[in-house]
Amino acid sequence: MKKTFVLFAVCLAAILALSCRGRDSETITIGAIFPISGPVMFYGNESRDGGQLAVEEVNAAGGIMGRRVVMPWEDDEGNPERTVNIFTRMTTRDNISFIFGSSTSGPTTAISTLAQSNGVVLISPSATALPVTHAGDFVFRACFIDPFQGLVMADFAFDDLGARSAAILYDAGADYNTGLAEAFRSQFRALGGVIVADEAYQTGDVDFNAQITRIRAANPDVVYLPNYVLDVALQVERFREQGIAVPLLGGDGWDGLIDQAGDAALNGFWSSAFTSDTTEPRGAAFVQAFEARFNRPASQFAALGYDAMMMLMDAIRAANSTDPAAVRDALAATNDNYVTGHIRFDSNRNPIKSAAILEIVRAPDGGLANVYRTTVNPR
Repeated sequence: MKKTFVLFAVCLAAILALSCRGRDSETITIGAIFPISGPVMFYGNESRDGGQLAVEEVNAAGGIMGRRVVMPWEDDEGNPERTVNIFTRMTTRDNISFIFGSSTSGPTTAISTLAQSNGVVLISPSATALPVTHAGDFVFRACFIDPFQGLVMADFAFDDLGARSAAILYDAGADYNTGLAEAFRSQFRALGGVIVADEAYQTGDVDFNAQITRIRAANPDVVYLPNYVLDVALQVERFREQGIAVPLLGGDGWDGLIDQAGDAALNGFWSSAFTSDTTEPRGAAFVQAFEARFNRPASQFAALGYDAMMMLMDAIRAANSTDPAAVRDALAATNDNYVTGHIRFDSNRNPIKSAAILEIVRAPDGGLANVYRTTVNPR
């Protein structure tokens, strides 16, 4: 009886192993973790859909190594604890070796050490804070980093707008916001500018009147708002209500602001990884394909999601393997043209790429539009 049971168990294990290998030989799974709901859901939905478009295009062209790519996704709501739980479930229960996400720096940083220690390739389309890739060589991103965005806007404010004084209002409880604020502050001073007001608030605050009153009294030439779009929508309204008409500046967290803030966003400038009015052939083709697939314009987060997923799939193809270490090495060697520009990685797996400065203007139809102003290249 015991011998029969053991033989049965061995046979069952063999059958299961063959079954698993059969499924694995048919598909390549890349797990996606994004804020599909919650305060930063815009970023997550855009990047997930950009990644999905990339997967569909690759599958339509025959897949990778004759295998279809599948992208199961889960909603982390922008919550680091939930991000960790989803990551753990995907990589242990589901044995997924490639993770696409998350959108913002806090949740992505929360899983970066886990990715490194477990040999899981992790690529975020839009987590910009410096610590994201510090965990090690399995962690990548498709976006430029916070210091670069801060440097870009300080240079633009000083050189292009002629600003010599600036104020900053930022969320002191978020890595993204504090990173951009620090880089802008340091670079603007290095250029010879003066920070006349440096105001902070805490995540979840909705009343900024006290900080804005102090900024108005300081009379800056520009105000830097390196915050996420829902906060910025409230802030620009309060600035204009208090009669502050100077240029308002921000980072890529402003994406979607023209749909949230109305005319208060006019005379606003922000750094972006992508502009949808691009005339570059690959970028223009992506814009057309995204709008046809999802019936809405492509944002920079959609473009970054597309590029992050495409780079990961290109690395799997280049490695001719789904071994995470081989894919990691192939991804690190990336040096090619993508939707958001030519991309190669530095030693910390941060992409070396340009940034676009967009201006919020009145469109011919009376609404608002983000229009390309200039490009700032890496130093």
